[in-house]
This record gives sequence, structure tokens and C-alpha cells, in this order.
Amino acid sequence: MALQQKPTLVSKIFAEFLGTFVLVFGGCGAAVFAAKVVGDDGINMGIGFLGVALAFGLTVVVMAYAVGHVSGGHFNPAVTLGCVLAGRTPVKDAVPYWITQLVAGIVAGGVVLLIASGNPDYSLAKDGLATNGYGEFSPNGFSLVSVLVAEFVLTAIFLYVILGATDDRSPVGMAPLAIGLSLTLIHLVAIPVSNTSVNPARSFGVAVFAGGDALGQVWVFFLAPLAGAAVAGLTYNLLFPKAAEVPITEGG
Repeated sequence: MALQQKPTLVSKIFAEFLGTFVLVFGGCGAAVFAAKVVGDDGINMGIGFLGVALAFGLTVVVMAYAVGHVSGGHFNPAVTLGCVLAGRTPVKDAVPYWITQLVAGIVAGGVVLLIASGNPDYSLAKDGLATNGYGEFSPNGFSLVSVLVAEFVLTAIFLYVILGATDDRSPVGMAPLAIGLSLTLIHLVAIPVSNTSVNPARSFGVAVFAGGDALGQVWVFFLAPLAGAAVAGLTYNLLFPKAAEVPITEGG
């Protein structure tokens, strides 16, 4: 019988790069290319907020099934932090994962911009690149405090779902669906607030190209998601401990 080998760090890095790239390209690409498509009759034929939320959720579902068994399917520096603090991911993998995720996000952001630039009506300054922001750069003008709270709370919820769905007590094979659906729900809540981040790599990958205020505000989308993930990672095992194994004696 052949022995199953553990994935190498190189394999994990490629898996995280691919998964993060697809998440940022698929989600931000849907927002830039397809959220608003006005027909000749003036009717918007685009996918809107719901479609963008589904795009982000679906990227996680498909890539978690595709490469989650290799790297754990983080595709997000906040997820990596939460998993490390919860004891699910080796500490030694954290920095390589973070670097890979950030680089993949930048590459994906660049590809989205490259494709968008092929449309003569597209303007980076006018149409944006699905960046995150607060104040006048929030889709509905939400304040810095509102954005910090939303990103913190929603990232913590996301990590609780991830840690719970991948717990060995959970139904086998259902984790990608639960995680992808939770990310869809998170986007439905937060797109009007911050354009939804819960993922520093997603935010940084497009802010690098948008520059200006988008890059100046990107610190929020590192701080809040990482803090929310840290809280969830540190408390999951305390809130949901595994039952201690107690030997069964005769008569009770």
C-alpha cells in the first residue's frame, strides 16, 4: 500500500498563490467588469452586489475543493493568523503564506487592471478597482469607526466558521461550502460599508494599483481583519473544547 506523503512547503506555497489569485481576480474582477453593465436601453444588466458577493464566495468554494487539501486553503493572511493561533497551522508556515498571499493579490490586481484597461470607456480614477475604503471612499459613506467594527466582527465570524467547519467533529467534505457561503453572506452585509475586505491580500492587491487614498486607507484592512482573526483563533478552542476522553468503567 502506497504511503500518502505530506505536501511540501513548495506545494503549499503554489496552492496558496493559486487560491489567492483566483479569489482576488474572481471577486474583484466581477466587481470591476460585471457589477454594472448598462445596455443600450439604459437598463443595468450587471450582476450587482448579490453577484459580486456570490463571486467571492464561489472562488473560495472552488479553490478550497481544488487545493485546500494541499495548503489548508487559507488564501488570506487573516485566516492564516487565526489558524496559527488556533493550533491548526504550523507557525513556520505563517510568513511564507503571508508573503505568497500578498504577492498573489498584487498579481491578480494587476491582471484585473490590465483587462479593464482594454475597455476604452474604463478609467481607473473614475471607475476604480474594487478597492476598500471608509468615509468618502466607502460605497455608502460609512465612517472609519463603522468600517473598523464591521471588518473586525465579520472577520472574527469568518474565522469561527472556518475553524468550526474544518474541526474534525464536523461533517466531512462540507467545509468549503460552509466557508464559501459565509464569505458570500459577509459580502452581502459589508459591500455597502467598506466594499468588503476581511482579507488584507484582497485589499492590498488592488490598492497598490489604485494608489492615492485607496493605498493610504489600506492599513484599516490589515488591522481590523487581523485583529478579528486573532480573537477568533485565540478563543475557538476555549469556547468549543473537545470533550475529554473518560474511561468507561463497569456499572457506569
